[in-house]
Amino acid sequence: MRAANIFLLFLIAPVVGLLIALSGFVQLSEGLLLPVQRLEPAVGSLEREMHQVNHQAGFVRQSVEEQEEQYAEQQRILAHLAQKSQQQKQFSDEVYEQRILDQLGSPIREHLSARVEVKVFKLEGIGYRGVMAKVKPFDPRVLKVVHEQGPGETTSAAVRRTGAILGINGGGFYRVVQDGKTYTLPIGNTMVDGKLVGGFQPSREDIFFAGFNDRGKLVGGICHDRNYLNSLGARQGASFVPILIQNQRPVPIPAQWKNTRHPRTVLGEYANGNLLLIVVDGRQSPWSSGVTLEDLQITLIQFGIINAYNLDGGGSSVMVFKNEIMNRPSDKSERAMATSIVVLP
Repeated sequence: MRAANIFLLFLIAPVVGLLIALSGFVQLSEGLLLPVQRLEPAVGSLEREMHQVNHQAGFVRQSVEEQEEQYAEQQRILAHLAQKSQQQKQFSDEVYEQRILDQLGSPIREHLSARVEVKVFKLEGIGYRGVMAKVKPFDPRVLKVVHEQGPGETTSAAVRRTGAILGINGGGFYRVVQDGKTYTLPIGNTMVDGKLVGGFQPSREDIFFAGFNDRGKLVGGICHDRNYLNSLGARQGASFVPILIQNQRPVPIPAQWKNTRHPRTVLGEYANGNLLLIVVDGRQSPWSSGVTLEDLQITLIQFGIINAYNLDGGGSSVMVFKNEIMNRPSDKSERAMATSIVVLP
């Protein structure tokens, strides 16, 4: 009997163990329900926040698209304004050009190429006559100072040698005789294609240097040291005296140059970069008695010239256009000179 009870106990033990395990699992599962229930509000909050983030992301995308559209519109407006500005500049240039021509009169000679425009005009004042050439360089390389070593050369010869369309006499010069040979040497500083002829010479007695930089702009001044000359950035240039107009203002004329009538040659510049080359005849009354520098200053200011330099005058003053001498040199013929300023076609 006892043996039967023990056998029955061993038989039902696994069933009892299973029931106990199931009872523990139920308790454990009931314990797990609480965290899940507590997580539900957090999950809901997270869902709401994600929805808000997605909404904000959509707003950002929309804002970026609006900014891109606004930027594109601004670019269109700027492009339109730039086009209008360019049209206005062209219109202003045309108006300015017409004002110049109205003052100078009708041209008697003209040349137009892809590189330069040249118009030649008559000049008449009280007691004097001359010629003027308005030069509009499209290519700054058409403006050159030429120098021939030795006895020098006339402007006509310089024009023929370089194939230029226009030429005027250049800076001052002096002559020396060595070993029976005559040499024509430029005064002050002369620059040809960026190189000084004979080295740097400090300015004295108001001698200036004037010429053109690599953009074809007229530059110049009184150069007491090499650094100032270098700062001008000139590629071509010559020297004489005095400066007539600087920054739209007349420069006081030195006493030794005042109130005397002579043939003159002047190099001037308009605000738009056009150049005005003037040659006045003199010492040939009643044809032309010459002009004072003070009278020339008044004329230049009336023409709207902003910078102007007096080049060598007297018997040197000459203008050549298409190999024709346009004025009446006071010596009845051309002089051989150290430098000429030429305009290539």
